[in-house]
Amino acid sequence: MRNVVLRMYRSSGLLDSCGLCQLPGGGGMLRATVSSMEERDEEQEDEGEEELRDGGVPLYVNRGGLPVDKETWERMWRHVARIHPNGEALAKDIRDATDLPKIPIPSVPTYQPTTTIPQRLEAIQKYIRELQYNHTGTQFFEIKKSRPLTALMDIAKEMTREALPIKCLEAVILGIYLTNNMPGVERFPLSFKSQFSGNHFHHIVLGVHSGGRFGALGMSRREDLMFKPLEFRTLMELVQEFDGAYKGCWHTLCKVKIGQYVSHDPHSVEQIEWKHSILDLDKLTKEELRKELERHTRDMRLKIAKPAPPSPIKDRRNSMGSPLRVPSSPIRRISRVERRPSGEKKVLEQTPSADMSGYQIRV
Repeated sequence: MRNVVLRMYRSSGLLDSCGLCQLPGGGGMLRATVSSMEERDEEQEDEGEEELRDGGVPLYVNRGGLPVDKETWERMWRHVARIHPNGEALAKDIRDATDLPKIPIPSVPTYQPTTTIPQRLEAIQKYIRELQYNHTGTQFFEIKKSRPLTALMDIAKEMTREALPIKCLEAVILGIYLTNNMPGVERFPLSFKSQFSGNHFHHIVLGVHSGGRFGALGMSRREDLMFKPLEFRTLMELVQEFDGAYKGCWHTLCKVKIGQYVSHDPHSVEQIEWKHSILDLDKLTKEELRKELERHTRDMRLKIAKPAPPSPIKDRRNSMGSPLRVPSSPIRRISRVERRPSGEKKVLEQTPSADMSGYQIRV
C-alpha cells in the first residue's frame, strides 16, 4: 500500500519543492474544488466526522483500520480522480501498473547516550518528514482527541509499523510517542486557524520545551509550518515565528490554541488537554497576547509540579501480594480545565485580492 500511495505522488507531480499541491498556472496555489463550503464547526473539528473540510476541500478519514477496507480504498481513488488535473487517467495508470518500485521504509531514530536533545529532536523531525505528507485526501489513521493517551500511543506504534504518509494531527501523536523517553523535553499541542481568500484552514504542531527554549515538531505542506529548532526563549517568540510563516504564504493567522504539557507515561489514561488557552488574535493587542502567553507558560509549569494519576499497570503492580489492601476507587474522569478565551471580537472586513479570488493556498 505504501508503494502505491507514494507512486501516486511521484509519478504525477503532486508534490513540489514547497510541499504544495500543483495545478497548472497556480504558482503553488490550489484551486478550491468546493467553493461554497461553510466553516466547519469547532466540535466537529475536535472529534472528527466522516468528511472533514479544510478550506472547502474534503478530507476523509479511514475509520476501518488497516488494511484499508475496499469501500474506503475505492473512495480514496475516486477523490484523487476528482481533485487531480489528470483525473481518472492518473488513477488508472497507477492501479494498472505491475512494476511499482519498492519504497524504502524509514527507520525509527535511535540515539547514542551522548546525543543532545536538539539533535534527537532533529532526528525525529527527519523521520516524520521521511514518511511524507498525505495528499490523498484520506487520513489513514483515525485520531480521536477524546481518547486516552495510552490508546493514542498504540496508534503511533501502528504508524511506525505501516510507515504510511501522514497529516499534521497524526504527526503530533507520533511526535509525542517518539519523545516519551525524553523526560527533559516537555510537549504540548499548538494549533492554528488561518484565513485565506474567505476560507479558513486548520493546522497543528507539537510544541516542545527544553533547557529554557521552545521549538516544534510536525508535518505540513509548507516547510516553515512544521519543525522549529529549540531556539525560542518564550512562547511569544515561537507563536510570532509561525505568524510570520503564515504571512509568507498570504494567510492571516486568526486564532491560536495551546494545550497543556502531555504526560510521558505511555500507559496513562489521561486525555490530552488540547485547548487550555484559546487566543483570538483579532481581539488582542501585541502586549495582551504576550501576557496571555506568559500566563499559559506559568500554567504549564504548574502542571509539572502536580503528580499525574497512576496508570492502571502501576496500580496492578502496587496491589500484587497485598490481599488486605482496600480496592482503589474507580478512576475519576478528568474534567476539562476551563478554557480562557480572550476578549471581545473586533469586526474586520476581508478584502481578498481580485487576482487570487479563485485560488486557495492550503497549509
